[in-house]
Amino acid sequence: MGLLGRLRRVREGGGSSRGDVALFVDGPNVLREEFDVDLDDLRTAAAAMGNLVTARLYLNEHATPGLIQAAEARGFQVVVTSGDVDVKLAVDVATFAAEGRAGTIAIASRDTDFKPALEAANERGLRTLAIAPGSYGRSDALRNAADESVTLGE
Repeated sequence: MGLLGRLRRVREGGGSSRGDVALFVDGPNVLREEFDVDLDDLRTAAAAMGNLVTARLYLNEHATPGLIQAAEARGFQVVVTSGDVDVKLAVDVATFAAEGRAGTIAIASRDTDFKPALEAANERGLRTLAIAPGSYGRSDALRNAADESVTLGE
């Protein structure tokens, strides 16, 4: 099969992307002092679902250089936005889902704003994972919209 055929299979949801996991982390809602979340634990939770092909940490313009360096050192692609972190993250999730770039979409957040993004991924036949930063930070809406859920620290 030629390159075009392989690309078409991946775009149509076939091929190697089915076992791949894309992790999207809502930094302002997850990396809070009260949750004490370890970036490595987020990667581990997502990687338990398959081959981690991307790990993106979304931060706002108030992120410290130390946090950005620590995230990059742990293999995260850091996305800093001056606008709403939620919008950028949701658009990127929708893009990954529409393009079939991963078989599983994992969102680490406690924000119910991401429920439609999980539902859109589910509608495209992708597996979804909601990662909560702790039982106090767990969103029942996200947990119920996702195929699977993980609460860190449990």
